[in-house]
Amino acid sequence: MFVDELELLVVGGRGGDGMVSFRREKYVPKGGPDGGNGGNGGSVYLLAHPSKHSFLDLRYKRRLKAQNGGNGSTKNRHGATGADLCVPVPLGTVVYDDRKRLIADLTQPGQKALVAAGGKGGKGNARFASSRRRVPRLAEKGLPGAERLIALELKLMAQVGLVGFPNAGKSTLLGRISDARPKTASYPFTTLTPNLGVVKIGDQGNFIMADMPGLIEGAHHGAGLGHRFLRHVERNLLLLFLIDLSSEAQPATEKAYRLLLDELSAYKLKLLDSPRVVVGNKLDLTDTEKQLQALRDCVLQTDGENTPVYGISAATGEGTAELVNYLFQRIQELNEGITVSDEEEVIRPLETEEEPLAINNVDGVFQVSGSAIERAAARTDFDNEDALLRFQNYCRRSGVDRALRKAGVKEGDTVNIGKEEFTYYD
Repeated sequence: MFVDELELLVVGGRGGDGMVSFRREKYVPKGGPDGGNGGNGGSVYLLAHPSKHSFLDLRYKRRLKAQNGGNGSTKNRHGATGADLCVPVPLGTVVYDDRKRLIADLTQPGQKALVAAGGKGGKGNARFASSRRRVPRLAEKGLPGAERLIALELKLMAQVGLVGFPNAGKSTLLGRISDARPKTASYPFTTLTPNLGVVKIGDQGNFIMADMPGLIEGAHHGAGLGHRFLRHVERNLLLLFLIDLSSEAQPATEKAYRLLLDELSAYKLKLLDSPRVVVGNKLDLTDTEKQLQALRDCVLQTDGENTPVYGISAATGEGTAELVNYLFQRIQELNEGITVSDEEEVIRPLETEEEPLAINNVDGVFQVSGSAIERAAARTDFDNEDALLRFQNYCRRSGVDRALRKAGVKEGDTVNIGKEEFTYYD
């Protein structure tokens, strides 16, 4: 099964809590605070890996979570950092957030994208010691990791992409010249998902060819397999237009080539600039030489002399050896202009803007929101009196108290900050 679209919920690991501890050793009076910090939570990364060809292994793993950070310990021992979760995905994976904004486009082997950052660990009480506060009895809780819904979309990457109408012989050609064994039959849309095959050129090397599902008129509007097909055409180094030369072909030979160009340009105009080769298929049938010449004239009129035209029979193998040699040489030429960096690249999503303080009265409950105040609430251990006092002081210094009074809060009213609920007392 081929899966080229997927939604995932990715969650970074929670940061570990800081420790409240004091040094207790014989002959060491008043040893002081020695609570360690919590470890940072692990992050979730997507890794472009050549061994992956679809999202099939992620189909039933809709929630991916990295490891939480360890809690701090005594003797200033910090908690362990949570292990990152690195998820391998195919080359050509495009990652969007829940607002359809692009996060990453993974096209190179080893390329990584950070999709959910781990939460920071909380400080232990040793970090709150100062000349004024000799015996701090508070520590911070770790922050939760980022949580977001992402959409993955695969745009297959191959050196050669087969483009053509149903029953043009694309699967037959792929099976003839490569190690792939796609399904072939005499009815349209035999191929429902893209197939990849490795074409070997003796000891010289090899290249990857992709057999795309049949294209029909109106595909750019979603007809047939529509965008599910056209999306995979974008990433191929070289496009091979396969045209049916038989007299029964629908559409006819010359019209077929023009329609293919129209569909690609209507989907994305830049596809017309992609290097291409035109191949007439089914030379083993009668009266096809005349059709092949008509195709050559059509391509010459449309593209000039920049686009070569070959005639083959995928069923018998006639002309395929010459075509494969040309494809290999052309790919070598195109690859010369491509440079790949040896440095590991980690793509990070755009930083989200800090949300300002806001207070809304919803059915008598005052909802306090804002990045800074919600972080402060998440870090506070409200079962600890010293930590609660510190949070109350922060609310006064940051203007939360003043904003609540301005919004009309009264003693005894309910106030929500993040996931915490309080009763207001002046």
